[in-house]
Amino acid sequence: MKKLLFKLFLVLVVLFTVSLSASAQIYVKIRPTFPIVVRTVQPSPVHVWIEEDWEPRGGTYVYVGGHWATPPRQGYVRRSGHWKHSRRGNVWVHGTWRRR
Repeated sequence: MKKLLFKLFLVLVVLFTVSLSASAQIYVKIRPTFPIVVRTVQPSPVHVWIEEDWEPRGGTYVYVGGHWATPPRQGYVRRSGHWKHSRRGNVWVHGTWRRR
C-alpha cells in the first residue's frame, strides 16, 4: 500500500511540475512586418510614442503599435519591446515602463 501511495505521489509531482513549466507564448518562424504608421502630433509633453508593439491573438501576433501613451507614474520611461530568438522560433517580449 505504501509503494502504491508513493508511486501516486511521484506521478502527481511530475504532472504538477510539467504543468508549471508549460509555456503559453506564441513562437513564429518569420517575424511579421509592421505597417508604416504616420506619427501624429504629440498630445502633451508627457506622452511617449510606442513604435513597434505586438499582441498575441488567436495563435498569431497582431500589430498594436504606433500610438501615444502616458507613463503610469511620473518619472517613468518606456523600454521598447523586442523580438527574442530561441530554438523554437521568435517570440515578442513586451515593452515595459521603468523608473528613469
